[in-house]
Amino acid sequence: MSAAPPATASTTAAPKPLFSYRKYWAECFGPAPYLPMSRAEMDALGWDSCDIILVTGDAYVDHPSFGMAVVGRVLEAQGFRVGIIAQPDWQSAEPFKVLGEPNLFFGVAAGNMDSMINRYTADRRLRHDDAYSPDNEGGKRPDRAVIVYSQRCREAYRNTPIVVGSIEASLRRIAHYDYWSDKVRRSILLDSRADLLVYGNAERAIVDIAHRAANGEAIREMRDIRGTAFVRKRIPEGWTVVDSSTVDTPGPIEPPINPYQDTTETSDCKTKQADPEEVQAVRIIDPLSARKLKLMDDRCVIRLPDYETVRKDPVLYAHAARVLHLETNPGNAKPLVQRHGDREVWLNPPPIPLTTDELDNVFELPYQRKPHPVYGKARIPAYEMIRFSVNIMRGCFGGCTFCSITEHEGRIIQSRSHDSIVREVENIRDKTPGFTGVVSDLGGPTANMWRLNCKSKTIEENCRRLSCIYPGICKNLNTDQTPLIDLYRDVRELEGVKKVLIASGLRYDLAVETPEYVKELVTHHVGGYLKIAPEHTEDGPLSKMMKPGVGTYDAFKKLFDKYSKEAGKEQFLIPYFIAAHPGTSDKDMMNLALWLKRNGFRADQVQAFYPSPMANATAMYHSERNPLKKVTRKSEPVFTAKGLKQRRLHKAFLRYHDPENWPMLRDALKSMGRADLIGFGKKHLVPPRQPAGWKPARGKNRMLTQHTGLPPRKQR
Repeated sequence: MSAAPPATASTTAAPKPLFSYRKYWAECFGPAPYLPMSRAEMDALGWDSCDIILVTGDAYVDHPSFGMAVVGRVLEAQGFRVGIIAQPDWQSAEPFKVLGEPNLFFGVAAGNMDSMINRYTADRRLRHDDAYSPDNEGGKRPDRAVIVYSQRCREAYRNTPIVVGSIEASLRRIAHYDYWSDKVRRSILLDSRADLLVYGNAERAIVDIAHRAANGEAIREMRDIRGTAFVRKRIPEGWTVVDSSTVDTPGPIEPPINPYQDTTETSDCKTKQADPEEVQAVRIIDPLSARKLKLMDDRCVIRLPDYETVRKDPVLYAHAARVLHLETNPGNAKPLVQRHGDREVWLNPPPIPLTTDELDNVFELPYQRKPHPVYGKARIPAYEMIRFSVNIMRGCFGGCTFCSITEHEGRIIQSRSHDSIVREVENIRDKTPGFTGVVSDLGGPTANMWRLNCKSKTIEENCRRLSCIYPGICKNLNTDQTPLIDLYRDVRELEGVKKVLIASGLRYDLAVETPEYVKELVTHHVGGYLKIAPEHTEDGPLSKMMKPGVGTYDAFKKLFDKYSKEAGKEQFLIPYFIAAHPGTSDKDMMNLALWLKRNGFRADQVQAFYPSPMANATAMYHSERNPLKKVTRKSEPVFTAKGLKQRRLHKAFLRYHDPENWPMLRDALKSMGRADLIGFGKKHLVPPRQPAGWKPARGKNRMLTQHTGLPPRKQR
C-alpha cells in the first residue's frame, strides 16, 4: 500500500523531470496535425473522446508563443488526447459540449492576456479590436473569461473537474485590486469554483495533475503540487502559522519570532505544532532585512490578511502585496494562506523553473506554427507579429513594479540552448509560408537577459531582492552578453537568413555592461528604430517603478549613436514613457515634457499607467502606500493620479506638441506657477494661443505623427 502524499508542496524536493513520466496509454494515437476543435477532427484521428479539453479566449494558433498550444502539445507529448475549444460562445453551455465530456478535466484559460486588459483601455474605454482574434475582431471573449468559461464548463458537465490557469488566473490567485470595478475582489479560484488553480508557467504542474488524475486521484484532493492554489477549510494539524495578517500591532512580552531565522539549531517550526482551530500568531519582521536567512521547515505557512480585511483596509492590502512579492523565489518561498469567509485559499510555492533541456523540448514539440485551418484566410494580428520570431527565454529579474511578467514567469531566467534556437530559425526558414529571410525577433520578456543568472546557486536560492538590477546591478549577477553576440552572429549567418531584428524590450542598463553587445546590436540588428523604455526622467516616479535614472539612458544613447555612425547608418531610439504612474506629480510630468522638447521627441500614442492585478504599482495605486518598503500605518504615502482629469493632464504633458492639449496645459502651468513656460520660444512648452483657424479634431480626423517618439515626417 502506497504512502499518503504530503500535505503540501515541498520547498526542497527536486522536481521530477518534465518528460520522464511514463506515457499515458493513448500515446498510441501519435501526435495530431492540429489539436482537434471538432468531433469530425476527433473521428479522423480515431478518438472516441478527449482526455483533456482546453478552453481558451484566444484563437487557436499552433505556435509556441500561444499558451494553450504549449500546454496542449506538452500534454500530448505525455500521451494524452487533448482537444481545444477556442473562443466559444459563452451565452450557453452548448458550445462547451462540442468535443464531448473530457475523461480527466477541463483546462480553462482567458488566453495570452488578461481578458479585462484585452477588452478595455487604461481609461476604462471599450476596445473594438482584439489582436488574438480572427480579423482583429473585438468581443470574441467575455469579461473575466476564466470565471465565465468555468461556469459554462460546470453547466455542461457538472462532475468534470476544472483546472484554471493562464495569466488571468495567475494574477488573481489571491484577493486582488480590480481596476475596472475599483474594488478588491476575492481570489478567482472561488469565483470560478474551480477544483485547482495553476499559476505561472504551468508545464510541471499540469503534467503532474494529468498523470495523477489518470491514475485515479481526485484533482480536488491534490495538495502538494508547486505552482497551484486550492481551497481548504482550515490549516491542517502539525503546521506552524507565521501570522503576517496585521501591521503596527503592539509587541508581545516575549520577543517576536523571526520567520526567516535559521531554524537548523532551534527547530522552532519542527517542535511547535499549530492547532487547526487556534494557530500560534507571530509577528513578521521586515523580510528584506533578513533575506539571507531561510526558514528551513516545510511545515510553516505564512498567513496573509484575510479578504474581508484587505477589502476594507488599503494599508493591509499593501502589506499583503509586499509579503506575497517577497515569497516568489522558488528556492525559499513559503506557502501562503488567505482566509475568505470560512474558507482558506492556500498558495503553494512557485514552480521550479524548467531546465534548458526541458525548455528546448517544450519549444521543439510538433507545432504547425500556424493558425488552425478553421480560420481560413482570416488574419490574426498577434500571430502575424510573431510568425517569424523566436522566443529564446522566459522570466525577468528587472522587477519593474508596473509589470506582471515577474509575478507570472518568475525572476529566474529560463534559457533555451543555442542549438535549439538555431534549429527553430531553420524550421521557420524551411516551413513557414511567407518567410522572406527576415527574422523579426530573437527575444522574450527581455531581449538581452538570455543566459543571465546569479553566479551562485546558493545565493540565488536564498535571495529575496525584488530586482537584480535596482537600485543597482547586483554584484552576484552575471551580466556578460557575449554568448548572445555569438547567437546573433550564428543566426544571421544561416543560409537563407538576410536579417535578424531584435524587437523585444531591451534592458539598456544591462546592455551598457557589454559594449560589444551594443555594437553588434546597433550594427546588424536594428531596423532603423530601436524601442527602449526609460519610462520617466524624474527620480520620484522612477523610484516607484524600480527603473534606473535617465543617466543610464544617456550612456546607452551615447553608445547607440557612436556605433550607428561607425556603421554608416541613420538610426533612432524610440523611448517609451508612462503617464500617471503612482508617485508621479504634475511637476514630474512637466519636467518630463521639457526633457522631451529639449531632446526633440514628439510622442505619438502615449501610455497611461494601467493597474494590472497583483503588480506592485497597482498596490501603490490602490493603497497609496509603498509596498517596496515595510508597510505601517505611518509609512510613506504615495501620491497617485486617479481622477480622469488628472490622468488626462499627465498624458497631455507627454503630447505637449499637440494643439488639442494646449488649453489644458496652459491652465495647468498657470495653476502650477509656471506661466513662464507659455510662449513661442525654444524654452517654452506651449504657445499662448491656438493656431489660426484651429478646430478641435474628433475621431478619425485627429492627426498623429508616424512613429512613436520620433519627430514628425517631413511634409512633401
